[in-house]
Amino acid sequence: MSKILLQDMVKVKTFKKEITKEQIPNLNQFRQNNKKSKYRIYFVALLSVVFLLFALSFLFSKATISISPKVQEIPLNENLSATKDSDTSALPFNLVVLSGEENKTIQGGGEKDVAIPAKGTVIIYNSYNSSSQTLDIDTRLEGSNGKIYKTSKKITVPGMKDDKPGNVEVEIYASVAGIEYNSTPLDFKIFGFKGTPKYSKFYARSKGDITGGFKGKSPIVSTLDQITATNELKATLKDKLLKKVTSEIPNGFILFKDAIFFNIEEKNINYIPNKDNTMSVNMKGTLYGFLFDEQKLVKKIAEDVVEKYNGEEIYIPNIKDLVFSLSDKENVSFGDVKSINFNLSGSPKIIWKVDENKFITDILNKKKKDFNQILSQYPSISSADLVIRPFWKSSFPEKSKNIEVIVNYPE
Repeated sequence: MSKILLQDMVKVKTFKKEITKEQIPNLNQFRQNNKKSKYRIYFVALLSVVFLLFALSFLFSKATISISPKVQEIPLNENLSATKDSDTSALPFNLVVLSGEENKTIQGGGEKDVAIPAKGTVIIYNSYNSSSQTLDIDTRLEGSNGKIYKTSKKITVPGMKDDKPGNVEVEIYASVAGIEYNSTPLDFKIFGFKGTPKYSKFYARSKGDITGGFKGKSPIVSTLDQITATNELKATLKDKLLKKVTSEIPNGFILFKDAIFFNIEEKNINYIPNKDNTMSVNMKGTLYGFLFDEQKLVKKIAEDVVEKYNGEEIYIPNIKDLVFSLSDKENVSFGDVKSINFNLSGSPKIIWKVDENKFITDILNKKKKDFNQILSQYPSISSADLVIRPFWKSSFPEKSKNIEVIVNYPE
């Protein structure tokens, strides 16, 4: 039995050996096929990665454009005109008016008897008819305080126009010296018209207080001391009003430093004696300034000096450095000025503004090769640098959020 089992085992081993030998060609083929399958998988995976990157390049594509705007620096020496508060095509200006006062005390060197009449300013109205009325110098005005004041010069009161009374401004002084004639604002009637129809139709109102009246002992102050005090008050008052007007300029408007004028009339300088051998100097002054809408002024300058200007949006960063010169300023009545002629000179740097939103809209989804052609449609652009990511992209992104435009405006 042992012998039989041993023979069977030999047969089994032989059988296994024979099977393995027969399988060798098929096994090599299987290995080759398995290797090819792996290559196919790798290839498909590589294609998938490439496709994914390609898809992501569209999803995360970005364009950055750095733009240099058009800049021109043109010598300027231009005569211009402007109209107050104009709503027409003419260049408008606004008149800034600021008033203030300052006081200073001067030490006297002895005393003298003085008699000083109070002074003020009134506006006389004519509501009688359309004809003008002449009033001689020293025309008597009866104040609502019962006291008489006189006009300092001959005047003509205009007649009514469109049911509105004519009016004129004139200085007055008290008929008698003394502090009794100093007063807060008063109403007046023309004394000479009493008993006639004109009495109720001609009237006056004081413009501010009536001040300066004095009678008695006054300190003696040298002319030099008076001049020195006056100059100091002028400088202080002017500086105070300049700071105030500069702080109140609205956004979008410009006030040239040479378009500011400080006015002090002699009637607004009062010397008031005190009881302690001192004198108070009171000064009232008014600052006038011509205020311009900056954008409208810039446009007017460009229309006059820039060749082929077509109304593009521009700005002048150094516009405040231009020199303003008012023509015939000695004859300009600042209080009622309606129009002015002036000169602007300097070297303005004119910079064109770029409409970034429109530019982005124009290049959305456009071919990269069309970029220069699109640029040529923007005269406000001097040059531009373009970067598109990923680098192989040949067109701009489809969404505006993926396009960044940087305009390098000079200072």
